[in-house]
Amino acid sequence: MINLIGTYECKVDAKGRMLVPSAVKKQLSPVLQDGFIIKQGLFGSCLELHPMSEWNTVTQTLNKLSRFDRENVDFIRRFNKGVRIVEIDSAGRLLIPKDLVVFAGIKKEIVLSSAINIIEIWDKEKYEAATDDATVDIGDLAEKVMGNGNGDGNGIS
Repeated sequence: MINLIGTYECKVDAKGRMLVPSAVKKQLSPVLQDGFIIKQGLFGSCLELHPMSEWNTVTQTLNKLSRFDRENVDFIRRFNKGVRIVEIDSAGRLLIPKDLVVFAGIKKEIVLSSAINIIEIWDKEKYEAATDDATVDIGDLAEKVMGNGNGDGNGIS
């Protein structure tokens, strides 16, 4: 499992290419040669960039779902909508497919934000709106998500 750290701002050109920041490339170096999956985000107007090894773990979980359950089939179909294999080229660029640029509302400035084992790709304005939401108190959210026995017992505080 890969653990990614950091939030980075960069730009996308008119063709949808972004230069991957060197700090991100360095963190991804153990999995760079395997390629990546890019897809629509589940929560919010962002994209998710999955290292192939992480994607394989996700698909193993999906593959355990019964294909004879209509809800499962619908979820798998929607989850995989827009999924593409992408690579970082020799110039350090990643091409974001046009339909995914449209889905995420990406203009020129973007934010790459680590989400533990994947990278979220946001239009900068949308990222700031999503993370600056004054109605969400980070302390309350931390207590709800990480408190009350929801952790793995490692004593994170």
